[in-house]
Amino acid sequence: MATPRLRPIVELGAELGLAPADLEPYGRDVAKIGWEAIARARARPRGSLVLVTAVTPTAEGEGKTTIAIGLVDALRRLGVRAVATLRQPSLGPVFGRKGCGSGGGRAQVVPAERMNLHLTGDFHAVTAAHDLLAALVDNHLNHGNALGLEPGSIVWPRALDVNDRALRDVVVGLGGRANGPVRETAFVITAASEVMAVLALAGDVGDLRGRLGRIVVGRRKDGSPATAEDLHATGAMAALLVDAMKPNVLQTLEGTPVLVHAGPYGNVSQGASSVVADRVALGLAEVVVTEAGFGADLGAEKFFDLKCRQSGLWPAAAVLVATVRALKRHGTSTRAPDEEDVAAVRRGAENLARHLDILRAFEVPVVVAVNVHATDTAAELDAVCEAAKAEGAAAAVAARPYAEGGAGAVDLARAVTVTVAAREREQPVLLYPDALPLAAKIEAIATRVYGAAAVEYSHAAMTQMDDAERLGFGRLPVCVAKTHLSLSHDPLLGPSPRGFRFPVRELRTNAGAGFVTAVAGDTQLMPGLPARTRAESIDVDADGRIVGL
Repeated sequence: MATPRLRPIVELGAELGLAPADLEPYGRDVAKIGWEAIARARARPRGSLVLVTAVTPTAEGEGKTTIAIGLVDALRRLGVRAVATLRQPSLGPVFGRKGCGSGGGRAQVVPAERMNLHLTGDFHAVTAAHDLLAALVDNHLNHGNALGLEPGSIVWPRALDVNDRALRDVVVGLGGRANGPVRETAFVITAASEVMAVLALAGDVGDLRGRLGRIVVGRRKDGSPATAEDLHATGAMAALLVDAMKPNVLQTLEGTPVLVHAGPYGNVSQGASSVVADRVALGLAEVVVTEAGFGADLGAEKFFDLKCRQSGLWPAAAVLVATVRALKRHGTSTRAPDEEDVAAVRRGAENLARHLDILRAFEVPVVVAVNVHATDTAAELDAVCEAAKAEGAAAAVAARPYAEGGAGAVDLARAVTVTVAAREREQPVLLYPDALPLAAKIEAIATRVYGAAAVEYSHAAMTQMDDAERLGFGRLPVCVAKTHLSLSHDPLLGPSPRGFRFPVRELRTNAGAGFVTAVAGDTQLMPGLPARTRAESIDVDADGRIVGL
């Protein structure tokens, strides 16, 4: 594909009702939205929010971002003022196994190189703020420990936005007394940092600072929590993040505005674009299309129970993305991926039905988007649509944004606009109330969303849960960290298991983010690299252009 001709960023802003002074350019093709414009946009009447989620992922990828981009391009073709709010890709997947996160084919955010690499430095700001707090913790221990921190209770790790399994468990302070006390710690990938969750969920700068101050780093000798505010770290952390709080403006290949903000990783964190970006977009557009990480069991459930619970946002409709290839794999097809296998599609549609059930629990109408591959047959596409409608989808539409851009998603856009218009109410329906104990919240997610029969806790998780309840964190919602390759905790149990026991090995209190994380199975917060990485194919040519991305 030839290098696209991008619309001037000022022209893009004008379409959103933004003056040149409202934009803070980062080069020619990217800008941040200034605070005055953010305040004006948030004061306007809100448009309709549409959530894009998907069935259980497979190695081929289902294309949530591609569908989201194609949908906003198609809505704009229909005369609807539409904006997408997407997450910034993490460098971990870009250089690891998954690759880029800017869409595909004719449904992409551009400039893709900027979006997938440094963009405006938001991820680096999050990493710096996170690691500043880690440095201040160790510095406090080294200079007398006035707070009486128990070194063995310190739970604040370090962060890096590159997959590196060697950093999952590390020992610091080995250089002698001058280099700080020796203790065990760990690294998490930046997208899984609590600071990233704070950035994504904070409503404004004041909320950002308050959340940063509530971050728990460990416990004092009397058992009380020690926070970032206790370490006087909050102001400096907020200073590093204040520009990162502003959403980034990019565009699709067809020139539709896109706000890119906050990080991915819906399997271990909240995995959605920021509250600030969504609120701004809702004040600038009639329809805002946003996405949440991985399947409805992860990104969508967290979108409702974490993001919507804290922000007051609520979608008018959801789009559930499926592919023929994914359903054939879920249906254990023994044929080649390009060979027709309608029977396997129908078997694999059980996974589609399970995700429709999850979304039905939140009483949001669902349009199923079948992301079409060139080798899909009419019989296979019909089988997916028939299964979706039989399970209560408001509509089921084959979409071709990868090959055709917005033109290939016009039928999907029409189905979404009809569904949004028919929406009678947007009353939030959450999975559990705040007052429920943490164990009951985890059980609600495991049994009602994943299909588990019961929850099992390690001794460490039980102790951590008791501590969280005792310290007043029991009213927080729960963010489950688990595999994205199954509705369960174990990819080997397949895409649609039921009746299994769901093992929780660890609980982490993320008071700044406003949730408690329950880590299940073998899930890691610092991914590893595959044997052959995407990094090996990326280079720079003689003219300084990035190639192989």
